[in-house]
Amino acid sequence: MKDEQYTYSMPNGVSFTSKGLLGYTFGPFKKNDIDVYYVDVTSGHDFFMISKKITRIYYILEGCGYFTIANRRYDVGKGMLVEVPPKVEYCYSGQMKLVIFSRPQWFRGNDRFTRWNKDVTGEENTSTGSNSSWLPRLLRVRIAGKSPIGAYLRLNQRLWSVLPSNFIALRPVRSYGGFLHTLARTQGSRGQSHTTFFLRNRPQLELIQRLAARSMTGAALRVAVLGCSTGAEAYSVAWAIRSAHPSVELILEAVDISEQAVRVGKGGVYSPKQSQLVDANIFERMTEDEISEFFDRDGDRLTVKLWIRKGIKWLVGDAARADLFDIVGSHDLVIANNFLCHMNVSAAEQCLRNIGHLVNPGGYLFVSGIDLDVRTIVARDLGWTPIEELLDEIHEGDSCMGPLWPFHYGGLEPMNKRRQDWRLRYAAAFQLCTRVQKVVEIPNEPRRLAHTPTV
Repeated sequence: MKDEQYTYSMPNGVSFTSKGLLGYTFGPFKKNDIDVYYVDVTSGHDFFMISKKITRIYYILEGCGYFTIANRRYDVGKGMLVEVPPKVEYCYSGQMKLVIFSRPQWFRGNDRFTRWNKDVTGEENTSTGSNSSWLPRLLRVRIAGKSPIGAYLRLNQRLWSVLPSNFIALRPVRSYGGFLHTLARTQGSRGQSHTTFFLRNRPQLELIQRLAARSMTGAALRVAVLGCSTGAEAYSVAWAIRSAHPSVELILEAVDISEQAVRVGKGGVYSPKQSQLVDANIFERMTEDEISEFFDRDGDRLTVKLWIRKGIKWLVGDAARADLFDIVGSHDLVIANNFLCHMNVSAAEQCLRNIGHLVNPGGYLFVSGIDLDVRTIVARDLGWTPIEELLDEIHEGDSCMGPLWPFHYGGLEPMNKRRQDWRLRYAAAFQLCTRVQKVVEIPNEPRRLAHTPTV
């Protein structure tokens, strides 16, 4: 007789995390119209939201705090139930342990972000992502009480998907795509994702090899990988440098805001059948020969080889904190890829200025996966020199981001060499000739897994 599952223990893998909470998802259940979550709240949910169809019931196991529902505050404590119906704005704050029941199950597009929870982020209003005077006015437009922007984008996305590529490349169509991307950056909530890949951008790894050779003037090469997630990028960088320069003394510091992601990365053990915070096949860009060179295999367990892992220091840290330099120090190469795009514009700009302080004079900074306007402004203000080697190849080297443009905030704008500033705008690597001055502390930026339910 087949064993039936009637009890469910706390899952090993975290389902979602942010500044103010940490959560786990039970299940899947036999009754597929319900979700159950356990959430450990340290300060609160990072933003207010409105559910489209889901009713959520919160049970407070311990601690205390308050819910704000339809602009009214409700104090809660141990043993209380809170019911939040659809189409009502709400959020919660405090220090609590919660069990949450959701009916029906969470689905993408159910939750609509409205404003930040100042108890967690220190800011209340949504960010438009643009300084254009017309955009705030457009965002305030309502038809039958609803913003038309989402419907407008969905209609354009259907039309865009059938357009031939040579038509999209026309200058007026590209300009219209830029307008659509501006609108897309105002929609929905932004949240960090641990999804990444080994050898994600090969031309960038090749440039790292070249610049590493130019930077090896001392006894050791110091490299920092910020937003290292579960380790794929840090190990890819170490592999690239040590493959090309086996005699170099490499000191690499891998930093991420998620303690769970850092724990996975430090362990260096992966499995194609176990996601470990990542909702994609992290090996899909590797050949079988590269997998054999990179890992020791034990059944389904793949362990990063010692010659790649040695010399890597794993740290939990926030790239937005002004004291990051005191924790991480200065480096010859700094890699800060694919996390700044998930921040609002002002936070991303201040964070990038903060990251520049980590680069030794004459050293190099790699920064892709970021709003190109933000990167261009900071690079111009601080006098960073764009590296033109492999510029085109690196821009096209990550197959994830290009297809997202123009309908996702993280989409990568196609290269346009008609722009006078195209070298500065599209370069993903820069040389910093002088050290950037320290910046002041900036407000914490909420970070969540983008693919997980916002409960």
